[in-house]
Amino acid sequence: MIGTVGIIANPSSGKDIRRLVARGSVFDNNEKINIVRRALVGLESVGVRRVLYMPDYFAIVPRAVDGAHLSLQTDVLPMAVDATQRDSTHAAELMAAAGVACIITLGGDGTNRAVARARCEAPLVPVSTGTNNVFPSMVEGTLAGLAAGLVATGAVEAAEVVRPTKRLEVLLDGEEADLALVDVAFSRERFVGARAIWDPAGIRELVLASAEPGSLGLSAIGAHLHPVGRDAAQGLYLRLAERAQGPAPPREAAPGLYPSRTLRVIAPIAPGLVVPVGVRAHRTIQVGEVVELEPAYGSLALDGERELVVKPSQQVAVRLTFDGPRVVDIQRALALAARKGCFLAR
Repeated sequence: MIGTVGIIANPSSGKDIRRLVARGSVFDNNEKINIVRRALVGLESVGVRRVLYMPDYFAIVPRAVDGAHLSLQTDVLPMAVDATQRDSTHAAELMAAAGVACIITLGGDGTNRAVARARCEAPLVPVSTGTNNVFPSMVEGTLAGLAAGLVATGAVEAAEVVRPTKRLEVLLDGEEADLALVDVAFSRERFVGARAIWDPAGIRELVLASAEPGSLGLSAIGAHLHPVGRDAAQGLYLRLAERAQGPAPPREAAPGLYPSRTLRVIAPIAPGLVVPVGVRAHRTIQVGEVVELEPAYGSLALDGERELVVKPSQQVAVRLTFDGPRVVDIQRALALAARKGCFLAR
């Protein structure tokens, strides 16, 4: 639907256990209200007339609209709320069915992963509301609204400012079970627990869609060893040591892995948490390639959070594709709009 923008604001993002075990700041919902209010102003200023939004227990969007004196129409999606990741997935599915032209997401890697499960074709403007995210960006809400509105109204061509992203498809016994947008980690922990991973000592294998310096989290391990850009048709596989320092693996490294001795990589795993990580071997992987993980008891962490418990009898593999959500390049969209005179008053 040309001119209609969706907003998915996760009230639970920015509050996980890393605020206790590291030095991450809590991102409260009042600040999310302020971000949404500024995004709505940006949307309205470039001609957006209707917004569809996900309901939530904190009423983020209604509170943002209250007192903002906006003329655009805001409609809540007809859906029940259960305060889980399913809300974001369901909201994206409804927005896809409604034909929204663009979606603004407020949350972290997990929120955007939930949206990606819906396979919505509308491009995203992912706004980070936390301190440990790789997929969304820390961007001012007004600029996010401007960029989303320019794409939604057709003021700039989506083909010129929207880029594809990679995704990691998790396969259990050959069937796709889930996905990640940044990293898949095989943890020795046999339970989900508090979900978030802040100690790499328990990780055996790690598959990264990208590894860009300047990121926090597990992908920083790869970024500080063998950088891989988010636009590159490659990813990265790492086999970690049990400790920062340790002996070489007892068995020979698989073909293409390098090196066969343990390297000590200093990486920022979480805000204010920089630790040494032992990497026994690593290699680049290609888009379309399927990486088989070693059979063992443990759990799979997707984008930094444990989600799936697995057994040695299960065949676990990860496939790298370029089928992730399409994302609006905010700076490119604003620059193109300026060159086209979209910001000139008439």
